[in-house]
Amino acid sequence: MTKARLAAVAAWDIPLLRGAVVTLAAVESRLTAWRMRLGAVARAVDSAEAWAGPAARSAAGAVFDLDAVAAALNAGFAESQAAFVRLAAEADAGQEHAVRALALARTLEVSLDAGLDAQRQLAGTVLALVPEAAPPDPGPALAAADAALAHASAAAAAAAAAGTALERLGVGDAFAPADFWDLAAETHLVGPVRAPEVPHVRSAEEDVADWWVGLSASAQLAALRAAPAAIGALDGVPAWARDRANRLLLDRALNDRGLEPPAAAAARAVARRIAIEEAAGRRVQLHLLDLEDDEVVLAIGDLDTADAVALLVPGVFNTPGDDLHRLAADARAVFGAARSAGPGQEFATVVWLGYRTPGNPWEAATRFSAWRGGPELSHALEGLAASRVASGVPLPRTTVLAHSYGTVVVDEAADEPGRLAADAVVLLGSPGMEPTGATGLEAPEVYDAAAVGDLISWSGWFGTGTYAPSFGSTALPGEPMMGHSDYYDPACPTLAAIGEVVAGSRRPD
Repeated sequence: MTKARLAAVAAWDIPLLRGAVVTLAAVESRLTAWRMRLGAVARAVDSAEAWAGPAARSAAGAVFDLDAVAAALNAGFAESQAAFVRLAAEADAGQEHAVRALALARTLEVSLDAGLDAQRQLAGTVLALVPEAAPPDPGPALAAADAALAHASAAAAAAAAAGTALERLGVGDAFAPADFWDLAAETHLVGPVRAPEVPHVRSAEEDVADWWVGLSASAQLAALRAAPAAIGALDGVPAWARDRANRLLLDRALNDRGLEPPAAAAARAVARRIAIEEAAGRRVQLHLLDLEDDEVVLAIGDLDTADAVALLVPGVFNTPGDDLHRLAADARAVFGAARSAGPGQEFATVVWLGYRTPGNPWEAATRFSAWRGGPELSHALEGLAASRVASGVPLPRTTVLAHSYGTVVVDEAADEPGRLAADAVVLLGSPGMEPTGATGLEAPEVYDAAAVGDLISWSGWFGTGTYAPSFGSTALPGEPMMGHSDYYDPACPTLAAIGEVVAGSRRPD
C-alpha cells in the first residue's frame, strides 16, 4: 500500500502544477488591473463627474453590482492561487522524498508498510517512557517515505483549499457559472453597504494595500466616507482615495467655527492652494491633512499613475499655513524641469510636510524633529509602492528631494527597518549627515548640491558634509553665488539637473 502511494506521488506531473500556478497568477493580476479601471468608472459615475440624473444613478448601481461580483471573483482567484502555490511546493517536496524512498526501499529487510508501522510503534513507546527523549532514527528509507507521505497529505489539503475557494464562486464538478447573473447569484450584490473595519494606522503598508484592493468599489467609498480621517492618513491606500477622504476633512475644517486659529489658517491655506493649482489646470491630490499636528502632503500630478514621483522634504520653520504657497512653487518648478528632461513621461511632485518641522532654534539644532519625521517618510514611501503593487500598476521611479534639515529627516528614514523605498535621493544644502555616507541612505542613486555661498551646507552641524569625497554622492551643478534657498531657482543650473534625476535621464558618477 505505502509503496503504491509513493509510486503515485513520484509520478505526479509537477510542471503541470507549476503551469497552473503561473496561469492563475496571470488571470488574477489581469483581473485586479481590470477591477481598478472598473472602480474608477464607478467612482466617476457616483460623483456625477461626467453624468448626472436618474439614468446615471441607475448606471452607477449597475457598475457597483458588477464591481461587487468582480471583487468576489478576484478574492476567490487570489485565495485559490495561494493554495495552488502551496500545493505545488508540497507536491514538489513530496515527489523528491518519494523518489528517494523508493530507491532506498530495497535496502530494507521488511516492506515499507511493516517498517513504518514498527518505527511508529517504537517511537510511541519511547516517548511514553521518556517524553523528553528524541525519537529514534528511522533510517534514510523510512524517513524519506514518512516525509513523502506527510508532504502528499499537505498537498491534498492545499488542493482542497484551492477548490473550496472556487466553489464559493459557484464552480463545481469542473463546471463554472454559465453567465454573469449565475455568477452574481453566488455573491452578495451591494445594496446598502456597511463600512468595513479600517486597519490600524501603523499596519504594514502591504497589508493595508491588499485590504483595500480586496474591497469592492462601493465598500471603498463607504470606508472613506465613514472614516475619512483614518483613510486619509493610511499608508498603502491609493492616492485617489486619500485625496477624496482628506477633502472631506478639509470641507469640515473650513466650516468648523470652533477650530483653533492656527488650524483654521492652515485649512484656508490648503484650500486656497488647491483652488489656485486646479484653476491653472493642474491635477492636485491632498495626500495628508493633519491640522492638529500641522502636517500636510500635497501632490501635483497623479500619484497612482505617474511614471516618476518626486517628494520634496523641506527643512526648518516651514508650516502649511505660512509656506505652502512657496513649497508648491518649488514642486511646480521640479515638475517642469522633469517634464523637460523626460518628455512623454507622466510626473507627480509632492510637497511633503508629513512631519512637524523645527519651529525654534533649539529644535533646529537637534535631531528631535527628524527622529519623528524619519519613520513617517519611510512609511509614506513604502505606502506609495505598496499601493501600486497591490493595484497591479508598475512602480514609478521615486526620488526624494531633501532640502536643509530635510536631509536629516531622510537620514533617519534610511535607519528604519528595511530599505528606503526610493530610487534616488537628492541632498540640497545639507547641514551634515551620518558618517555612513551615501551608502547608508540605501538608495541606488545619491546626489548632492552644496553651493559655495550656502553656509548651512558647509556647517557640518549634523555630521559629514555631503560635498566631501568620502561621503560618496554625485555632485549636481551649481553656481558660486547660490544661497541656501536657491536650489529650486529656475535661473540656477541645479534645478535642471534635479529634473534629470527625477526623470531618470541623469546617472551618478
